[in-house]
Amino acid sequence: MTSARDSDEAPAPADPETEPAQPTTEPESDPAGEVDGDEPVLADEPELTDELAEAEQKLGELTADLQRLQAEYVNYKRRVDRDRELVKQSAVFTVLASLLPVLDDIDRAREHGEVEGGFKAVADSLERAVAALGLVKYGAPGDEFDPNLHEALMHAHSPDVSTTTCQHIVHAGYRIGARVVRPARVTVVDPEPVTAPPVVESAGQVPAADEDRVVEPVETTDQD
Repeated sequence: MTSARDSDEAPAPADPETEPAQPTTEPESDPAGEVDGDEPVLADEPELTDELAEAEQKLGELTADLQRLQAEYVNYKRRVDRDRELVKQSAVFTVLASLLPVLDDIDRAREHGEVEGGFKAVADSLERAVAALGLVKYGAPGDEFDPNLHEALMHAHSPDVSTTTCQHIVHAGYRIGARVVRPARVTVVDPEPVTAPPVVESAGQVPAADEDRVVEPVETTDQD
């Protein structure tokens, strides 16, 4: 009879000399060429080439779309900036044009020596303010007449000028850059018209028109 102590004892280690060797099994190779484990499986080369070509095509399309959107944005920004500048110039033009009668009154008062004291300070401040906005005054006696810059109110002739010249400035002209706000209103003088000297014919001189004329003899008939 065996005791519980004998049944709990571990079996004795096997003797390698007496125990037969256990056969070892090697993993069979995969006929499809796949490798077990963590190594990636490579796809076929034609399939990989097609995927790469498709990816490059999509990349080109997306790049073209991005470039087109960028060009549209740049053009839009330029157009907005240009429109904003035009609106600003138009507003400045309207305000300055409404102040021209006031500037004309200041010029007339200055010609009569009435710009003094506090009125002079106000006039000078106003002229500095409009000049800071780009308003330029032009027009002086002796300037060559330019129909793009001057408005002729009266014409006269003078031997002292060789071209049409501004003689008197009725109202000064104003412009903003190259844009004329109001042309200068002036009186102008033109050069004296050139007339040909009269031809004096001496006595006995045959006019040139008569030298080439042939006088034909007049036939006479005898009457019985």
